[in-house]
Amino acid sequence: MSQITVFSGSERRRRWSEEERLRVLAEAFSPGACVAEVCRRHDISTSLIYTWRSKLRQAHAEEEAGEPPVPAFAEAVLVDEDARSCAGATPAMVIDLARGKRVRVFPSALPAQVVAVLKALR
Repeated sequence: MSQITVFSGSERRRRWSEEERLRVLAEAFSPGACVAEVCRRHDISTSLIYTWRSKLRQAHAEEEAGEPPVPAFAEAVLVDEDARSCAGATPAMVIDLARGKRVRVFPSALPAQVVAVLKALR
């Protein structure tokens, strides 16, 4: 059985506040959530939710592009010789990127792989 919503009056479109949009986006893209189910629950199309997400990403990217990068130093960590015995289990390098992304580089990784991953996350 389908449901039909009839809007009457001069304004036929629903207006969503920023808080409502953010709440729906958080619900739709939370781990284990199904976007289609969230759209049905809120009676919106899936294309609208992806449009909202795209606009939010663009706004966030423009905010970051407007800010000049802050120079920072990389942290160097000294490792004991005993800790090197299990070099396959611990990463050789940990790279923290923007927006909370973290890349762990293991000694067995090929340089081309590391470059490809960093370019993809940039």
